[in-house]
Formats: sequence, structure tokens, C-alpha cells
Amino acid sequence: MFDINQLVRKNVLRLKPYSSARDEFQGQASVYLDANENPYPTGYNRYPDPHQIAVKEKLAAIKQVDQSNIFLGNGSDEVIDLLFRAFCEPGNDNVVIPQPTYGMYAVCAGINNVDIKYINLTNNFDLDVDATLQTCDEQTKIIFLCSPNNPAGNLITTTKAETLIQRFTGLVVVDEAYIDFTNQPGLVPLLNQYPNLIVLQTLSKAWGLAGIRMGIGFASTEVIHVLNKIKPPYNISILSQQVALKALDNEVRKNEWVKEIISEREKLIIELKKLPQVIEVFPSDANFLLTRVKDAKDIYRKLTERGVIVRDRSGVVLCDNCLRITVGTSAENEIIIRELSQL
Repeated sequence: MFDINQLVRKNVLRLKPYSSARDEFQGQASVYLDANENPYPTGYNRYPDPHQIAVKEKLAAIKQVDQSNIFLGNGSDEVIDLLFRAFCEPGNDNVVIPQPTYGMYAVCAGINNVDIKYINLTNNFDLDVDATLQTCDEQTKIIFLCSPNNPAGNLITTTKAETLIQRFTGLVVVDEAYIDFTNQPGLVPLLNQYPNLIVLQTLSKAWGLAGIRMGIGFASTEVIHVLNKIKPPYNISILSQQVALKALDNEVRKNEWVKEIISEREKLIIELKKLPQVIEVFPSDANFLLTRVKDAKDIYRKLTERGVIVRDRSGVVLCDNCLRITVGTSAENEIIIRELSQL
């Protein structure tokens, strides 16, 4: 049985959260003299909604979840960091991170003095459920999965992820930053079945809003309550909320972008495979391609000299001599193929 009180740090359970002026009064008034704000209107002289209710309303409709299951962070990185601060006792607890994956899980663990237990994904970058569970011990609080995987680009097999969630007594965080580029719904529809499941998504990728830094956590109301308890009171600015609200009103445009990126991804795969220095292009459900080449460091250096920037992932486990190439516009993709052809 899942008991969140057995997972939350004891000091967090005892914590009385900060109550801002906008927590104590919500609604409309003619005179605001409660938050020590500058009274002269600049458009930004008032504090933002600490609960981001308007943004959550739009997200709830799009994602078909209740607002109470949504947490918004200053990028997904804030959500990840808050999970460590809420559930992992420094110097005592640990997390399990299957490799290769997004690097911020390990960075946040290090910042919060939480031990990491590493386990490799399979050679095709999928989850080994038994090996992952065997890596856990009594002090393992969280398992981090990335699906579609970064840097590999593939979806973790849903049945394997679900089996892990069922068998693990702690929290399973599934980072779905690239889920919009797949033909799958992801794990958000499973939230009501598994109270220990946390799904991370973002407005940075498919929605084209990396610059506003807005990450999304979907979880049980119990987990959301804990995150709200320890977050900074005004963690999402007025500017970010305004831009998000405008973008979320235009889901059609986002879907058009996704369709174009997927089409360009498939064209890019075909062209990359024609190049003599390309050994393998891994299957991708994301907006990037992990590509194994003959000499990744040399090719990366030469592309950089030509003003074309990709990501050298050759130092990452299971990614020897691999470059991660983001799918760009049609013109950008033509440029990288041309420059690779001339090397």
C-alpha cells in the first residue's frame, strides 16, 4: 500500500508553509494594500497568482486531468529539485537512475546530498525491470525514468514502466518532456491507478516556450500538496503565465509544428543514413536523433567550425561515438546534411 507519510521527510511533514498575501486573499478587489507592492501600475507591479489557476485550467482541459493533479515549476528542473527536497533525506536516502538519461536528475541528487544508484538500460535503451528493482534497497525513495529517453529518443516500453510502478513502493518519476512527438498518450492517464506515479512534462519542446521556463508535474493530490507546501510562493512570473496562457489557446499551431517536425525527422533519418561517416541512426520518438558516427569528437569539432552546433554525447554510457542532432527546420536540416557531406 502506498503511504505518502512514510516517504515524505519528517521535517517537511512538520513544516508550516509560508502564506503569502495572495494565499490569504484570492479574488478581485478595488484596493490592494496587503502585499507591500508599488501602487503605480506598470502592468507588473502586482505579484503573480501563486497557484497559477488560469494556466492550470487550460492545461487540465488539454490533458484531461483535474487541476488538483497539476504542479507548475520554473522548468521541470524545479519540480525535480523539489522532489528531492520533499522525499529524500540528505545523507541517508538514495535514488535509482537508469542510464543513459537526462543529467539533471544526478545533478539535483548531488546538490541535495542524496546517493545515486545507477543501472544501465538495455542495449536498445529500454528498461530492465528486474535489474532496476534489484538495484533498489530500503532507502531508495525515487526511480527516475525518461520516456522518450534523452539522449536516445525512444519510448520506454509502457508495460515495463507500469510493472515497475506496481512493484516499487517508492515514487516513480517518468519524464515525458518529448511525449508530444510520439503517437502515444504517455502515462498521465494512469495517474488515478498509481498514487506513486509522477509524470513530468514541459512547455519547452513542442509548445516552443523554452524561454519562459515552465515545467509541469502531474501527480496524486497528496504529492501535489507536498510540492505546494515547499515551493517558493511566487515561482512562476506574471510574464511566464501570460505567455503560457496565450500559447495554450493555440493548440492547433502546436500540433502543426509537431507534425512538421516529425516529417522532417523522417527525412533527416533517410539523409543521415546515406552518409559514409554515419554508422547508425537510432529509432526516435522525439525531436532529435541519436546518431553513431565514425569519430564523434572530430565531426563535432568540424561542424562547430562551420557554425553548425550539435551535441556530442560520446562520453555517455551506451553512446560511444554518438552525436545528438535536434530536428530543425527544413532549411537547417539541409545545411547539416550538406556540411556533413563535405567533411
